[in-house]
Amino acid sequence: MPEIFNDYTFRIVCLGTALIGATSGALGCFSYLRRQALIGDVVSHASLLGIVGAFAISALLHGTGSKAFIVLLPGALVAGVAALLLTRAITRRTRLKQDAALGVMLAIFFGTGILLLRVVQRSPRFMGHAGLEDYVFGLAAALTRGDLFLISILAVLAVGTMLLLWGVLKLHTFDSAFAHSLGFNATRVDTILVVLQVIAIVIGIHAVGVVLMIALLVTPASAARQWTRSLRGMVMLSAVFGAVSGAAGSVLSALYRGAPTGPMIVLVATLIFVISLLFAPERGVIARYRSRKARQRTLLQGSS
Repeated sequence: MPEIFNDYTFRIVCLGTALIGATSGALGCFSYLRRQALIGDVVSHASLLGIVGAFAISALLHGTGSKAFIVLLPGALVAGVAALLLTRAITRRTRLKQDAALGVMLAIFFGTGILLLRVVQRSPRFMGHAGLEDYVFGLAAALTRGDLFLISILAVLAVGTMLLLWGVLKLHTFDSAFAHSLGFNATRVDTILVVLQVIAIVIGIHAVGVVLMIALLVTPASAARQWTRSLRGMVMLSAVFGAVSGAAGSVLSALYRGAPTGPMIVLVATLIFVISLLFAPERGVIARYRSRKARQRTLLQGSS
């Protein structure tokens, strides 16, 4: 096992996935607490259209499309934000509820992205498309030093903004009406929070893929919630769980040749969640079972 840590590519992948997991874990807490996990699902699936669209534009401009992450990332960001803005417009101007509107946007953007991917793959005008489909399920081994640098910048930007606006985001998450009464623009704060979550999602698409990225956003937060009572503790623990999931998934993928990194990361995150669900000291299934049995014994002793 120690020899894999001497591999330069593995170190890039391990650091990148750990950073992605930490960022998505921290920002995913707000999605979890606001019961907006579907938003992350829409963003991750919608980003496929932006990725393929950015590749197609680069191919039309330069003759050969670029699959560099720095070229495709802006397309993913634009598509993710556009899907959420359209969702907001639909819910305001029609009678559709938010979950229905999100489902519609997911189907439209992901379906169009798959269709555009097929067009790009079959058309001779778009050269260099080989490997573009890896963004559906992720290909962490393709991460480069430049990708890691870009991911680091965006992760610091997203987490730094979250910390800078911590008080506002916390108040908006738990009581948006009270935050609005204090003079905070609820729509503006909600837009900032959504953009931060979009960044957390799209930086991980290259490694985890559009299909599985939602799991890395929600699962660490769900696990952390079982152990903590405060938002600060939840965010910190969720970031740790996300980083451990990313790093451990990369290690397992390297040890077992042929095991895809993205699914391994999600499996590790799921294992952490199951352990948390069972063994958390207060919210865990076992702790709650013991507490219920203790109350039953107390009632029986009192009635006898």
